Amino acid sequence: MNLENKVMVVAGPTASGKSALAIDIALAFNGEVINADSMQVYKDIPIITACPTSKDMQKVPHHLYQIYDASYNGTVVDWLDQAVEVIRNCWKRNKLPVVVGGTGMYICNLMYGTTTVPENTQETKENVRALCKQIGLRNVYDKLAEVDPITAARIHPGDTCRVFRAYGVYMQTGIPLSTWRSQPMIKKLPEGNFVSVKLAPLQEELDQRCFMRFDQMMQHGALAEVVKLAERNLPDTLPAMKALGVPELMSFIRGECSLEEAVALGKLHTRQYSKRQKTWFAHQLRSEICLKECYPGTKNLINDVKKIL
Repeated sequence: MNLENKVMVVAGPTASGKSALAIDIALAFNGEVINADSMQVYKDIPIITACPTSKDMQKVPHHLYQIYDASYNGTVVDWLDQAVEVIRNCWKRNKLPVVVGGTGMYICNLMYGTTTVPENTQETKENVRALCKQIGLRNVYDKLAEVDPITAARIHPGDTCRVFRAYGVYMQTGIPLSTWRSQPMIKKLPEGNFVSVKLAPLQEELDQRCFMRFDQMMQHGALAEVVKLAERNLPDTLPAMKALGVPELMSFIRGECSLEEAVALGKLHTRQYSKRQKTWFAHQLRSEICLKECYPGTKNLINDVKKIL
């Protein structure tokens, strides 16, 4: 088993058992776990985002969990730079990096490369938002269509986030987003030898797990966690404020619905998200092993992993 420059990737939808599998792999092969979940990077919401517990983190070293305050707008670029550094440090210590998460953009940027598209600055975001307030979203979209018809054709005129992003790139750089995306991908970890396990359980099994986990999070203090977040009056546009369960419980806190309704909506949106994740990984992520169930915690799968390392 040659572990030189190996990176083990564990990917799949929420509630599929990724974290438990990553820990078991790290224990079996002298590894360390690296987070690739865009919400588990926020320290204010470890319960609602189902971060590994302190007990789990004591089993093997964990990296890039709860590293940002909820007020910070974390990006894939931020995560990628830090993940590459952690992985190379693992190699130096003869440890197997085990990257685990359900954020496909993070994982694919690490494995396959990232675009040269610059992130929009805060100033640019504010300028686009002000322009939209002045002339309306549809007119911003029309402006985008004039300077970047290729990108505009791929975006629905009502998709605020994508219209803002695309027009912001042009405002900031003077270069259309489609031109940026035509450039060759850049691999931040070109020496990495990636092997991956993908979890793809039946949706019925996944639904049950999603619902059960949401109930467990509520029992363990998810509401109190979101109450503290609400007290900070942070903008709803921040990533942490969009984490599954946060907007729904915020609605309850503001008196817009009952707690029962908020929990039901949280479960529904979690189910919908897990389904989108499963579909995305099915089409975008290659894997040496694809498990058609949630991780059952068996040694058989660890033996299969040994064969691909």
